[in-house]
Amino acid sequence: MSRATETPTPRAAPRRRNAFAEFFVRLWKEKPLGTACGIVVLVLILVAIFADALAPYPSFEVHPVDRLSGATLRYLLGTDQLGRDLLSRLIYGARLSLFVGLTATALNVVVAVLIGGTSGFFGGRLDLFVQRFVDAWMAFPGLLILLTVMSIAGKGLLQIILVLGISGGIGGSRITRSAVIAVKESAFFQAADAIGCSRWTVLVRHVLPNIAAPVIVIFSINIGGVIISEASLSFLGFGLPVGVPSWGGMLSREGRVYMEMAPWLAIWPGVCLTVVVYSLNMFGDAVRDLLDPRLKGGRGQFGV
Repeated sequence: MSRATETPTPRAAPRRRNAFAEFFVRLWKEKPLGTACGIVVLVLILVAIFADALAPYPSFEVHPVDRLSGATLRYLLGTDQLGRDLLSRLIYGARLSLFVGLTATALNVVVAVLIGGTSGFFGGRLDLFVQRFVDAWMAFPGLLILLTVMSIAGKGLLQIILVLGISGGIGGSRITRSAVIAVKESAFFQAADAIGCSRWTVLVRHVLPNIAAPVIVIFSINIGGVIISEASLSFLGFGLPVGVPSWGGMLSREGRVYMEMAPWLAIWPGVCLTVVVYSLNMFGDAVRDLLDPRLKGGRGQFGV
């Protein structure tokens, strides 16, 4: 058979990488700082999960003989005014900070989607009324609102999660509203509306999946702000109870009172807050840059 009559063998199509694998590869190549901060966040998660195994002592265990002791082989970061191991309290504080950050931010996103999504989707008088309420809420300083509500609700883990989640979600509803309005201008939304799809079907099958990327970005960026807010409230005495090992409470109580005698009581909680919040913000910025198609290098949701 001559070469002219030979049929070329079709080449196999290049196998496409998994969407999540492609996202992490792009994160590694394009955002090295975001990758490093993501590793710090992963370490924080592991420390929070295995706090009981990693902490040398229980957070409430007191050693009166070793009170205000410096760094030794027995106490790697020293002790506080009651003789409690500072490293153990920092490890348990990481669990508390991560728990508050994740749960309050999840509530934050739910409230933002409910308020902003409903307002942007239905529009009209409902949108006008809701946005005026959001304007009035955002006109007050955030810390003033938090202090006022916490003084009424009282100290406690549940109270601080509800207050931070709901208050942050009201302000974040503007982002979800704008995303929903952008989806309403798309051709597929108008086509679904033209063929008579119910509003519930359009909302669930067309609107919510297409605002997933902004919602993920809101979640990843707001965790650091929630942790700082919890630490601020605990520092001012409106957050968690005294016996709970919170980084902000450690700065406010023993860190402030014994700062000159034992500076490590203020240094190490401050270092933990700085590193964790910076890492969360940088990792959230990297995720936003990769998921948002309007930014340089963005390829839409998970590279699709």
